[in-house]
Amino acid sequence: MMRTIKVIGKGKIAVKPDMIRLYVNKEELCHEYEDTLRKSTEDTELLKDLFEKLGFQRKDLKTVYFNVDTEYESYQDRDKSWKRRFEGYKYIHHMKIEFASDNKKLGQVLYALAHSSSKPEFSIEYTVADVEKCKNELLHKAIEDSIQKAQVLTTAANVKLGEIQAIDYSWGEIDFVTKPMNEMRLMECTECEMSAPAAYDIDIEADDIDVTDTVTVVWTIA
Repeated sequence: MMRTIKVIGKGKIAVKPDMIRLYVNKEELCHEYEDTLRKSTEDTELLKDLFEKLGFQRKDLKTVYFNVDTEYESYQDRDKSWKRRFEGYKYIHHMKIEFASDNKKLGQVLYALAHSSSKPEFSIEYTVADVEKCKNELLHKAIEDSIQKAQVLTTAANVKLGEIQAIDYSWGEIDFVTKPMNEMRLMECTECEMSAPAAYDIDIEADDIDVTDTVTVVWTIA
């Protein structure tokens, strides 16, 4: 019977974020369904106009989620029973736009959004442009770690490490994201001093993104 050893290798890297991912959320309630759709289109076009003036392409603003649903309000009738009253149709539109990490650009974008007539909600996070490169580096380090552990174990057990029989990896999604600004800090940003017309003075140095991943390797031993 073939003898084997199974070792879990752990890879860990710290990645410097080089991209800003900005989420923009809009929602509106209208009494008529057609008005809701029209309003969502108008608001989206206003946002695209805003970003276009800042040097982006209109197609850079991507839809993450869009939905239109009925809205009802609960109320207590004269007989003390609770009933529902139709309020209208509400649209929810979540969008995102990404650009290279740049505090000056970020200051311009936040200023424009804060002073937009559509008054959208927005939040930011930092990520990396080349996610696949980071994933490959992480896997490489995980394999290296498993080899090192296997060599230590077999040496200590006075057995010989043979060939690899299997490599098991989950292929799960890894989120290369850091959020240095929470919702409250972002709201406070609208009160920052301006360093130039139509821009906020932003001074953010996002921390490295620490990520880990594991891989299971099976060797024969003799």
